[in-house]
Amino acid sequence: MGRRKNNSSIGLLLVFVLIIAAALYVYFSATFERNAPLMTLEKSNGYWNLKKPLKITISDASGIKAYKIIMHTKDGDKTLQYEQLLTPQKELHLEVEPPRGAYTMKDKNIKLLIQAEDISKWNFFKGNTGLKAFQLKIDRKRPRVSIINNSYKISRGGSALVIFKVEDDNLDDIYILSNHKKHFKAEPFYKEGYYIALLAWPVQDSGFKATVVATDLAGNVRKSYVPLYLKNRKYKVSKIKLSDKFLKGKIYDLAEEFEETQGVEDKLEQFKIINEDVRAKNEKLIHKLTSPVPQEMISDFKVRRMYPLKNGAVVAHFGDHRKYYYHGKLVSEAYHLGLDMASHAMAPIKTQNGGKVVFSDFNGLYGNMPVLSHGLGLYTLYGHCSSVDVTEGEDVPPNSKIANTGKSGYAMGDHLHFGVLVQGIEVRPQEWMDRQWIKLNISDIIKNAKKIIDEQ
Repeated sequence: MGRRKNNSSIGLLLVFVLIIAAALYVYFSATFERNAPLMTLEKSNGYWNLKKPLKITISDASGIKAYKIIMHTKDGDKTLQYEQLLTPQKELHLEVEPPRGAYTMKDKNIKLLIQAEDISKWNFFKGNTGLKAFQLKIDRKRPRVSIINNSYKISRGGSALVIFKVEDDNLDDIYILSNHKKHFKAEPFYKEGYYIALLAWPVQDSGFKATVVATDLAGNVRKSYVPLYLKNRKYKVSKIKLSDKFLKGKIYDLAEEFEETQGVEDKLEQFKIINEDVRAKNEKLIHKLTSPVPQEMISDFKVRRMYPLKNGAVVAHFGDHRKYYYHGKLVSEAYHLGLDMASHAMAPIKTQNGGKVVFSDFNGLYGNMPVLSHGLGLYTLYGHCSSVDVTEGEDVPPNSKIANTGKSGYAMGDHLHFGVLVQGIEVRPQEWMDRQWIKLNISDIIKNAKKIIDEQ
């Protein structure tokens, strides 16, 4: 009797254990996973222009067996996609095209419904069903762009100004695109919806074209060409013979300073590294410092004629394409992207335009190098200084002494390397040193644009 009772207890215990084991299996098994499929609308900001397809991702741990995508409008529901998968997928990347006749829709808002079923055995073998709704605003109108005024021409290596108007209820981005893929930023100007920007034609580029590009949140794009007459200014090409005296003197001294040349014994290799690698590193910093453009609205932009060195003589021109030869063989080349001026030793350097000091430190080949921002993406750079009187972050008033000339960095004698940059691009300082050029290309353009804006 007792033995039967024990056998019965053991049997019940085994049944209980099996039930627990089955329950645990169901609970933890991927076959019975309980999570509904996940749906995401990629790169969605809540807008659709009914032109580009919507990109949708559906994912599930057990696998998706079916999905349906429905567009809900005032006129009812329309199925955009429906599929029963022969082979379940754990992740689907879908592109949903707008329905036929979508362009005649008058709805300003729609709802996108996504439903998906997985192959899980959960829910009495029915699986999990996911349902997600996305609210989308319909915007089919492209932004409106109109050029208000611009400089008549731009020279290779030079600058120009453009003022334009952009209208769109859902505006996203505005920039000026050059044919070499440079994005120039624009600053709000004078009144709501108007913008101003300085442009620059890099001296190394053979041509130039600028197009105002406006995009809205729905992905609509409008482009408007800036009508500039191009003057293809020619620049000097200098063939420079490298002497052993120069390589064993100045280059040897410079090689001691730079980490890039540590351990390099060959004098010609030292020169090549300094002229190319170190220069590229220094210019990368310069371009980073001089690329930002303020985004607060301005009503004017006044700039005075620049002449940083009183009675300074030009000893090297902007845009000079320097090719270096050793024993008749071309070994390296570089562009001189500033104007070298010399007066007496340690001569005072003044800035005629006020600005903020964005850098005041040593920068390799440029030596001691203060850089000033004058607004609208316009910057001035002063290289090879012997001493500097300003500090980073300081606001400098017009006609201030900021440094003294010198021969720090890669300089053979006491002089100033004067650079002018527009949004990270070196431009001809001579233009900004010419009062008439500033009047015709900057001051008059702004003055006339404000008159046009006031009349609109």
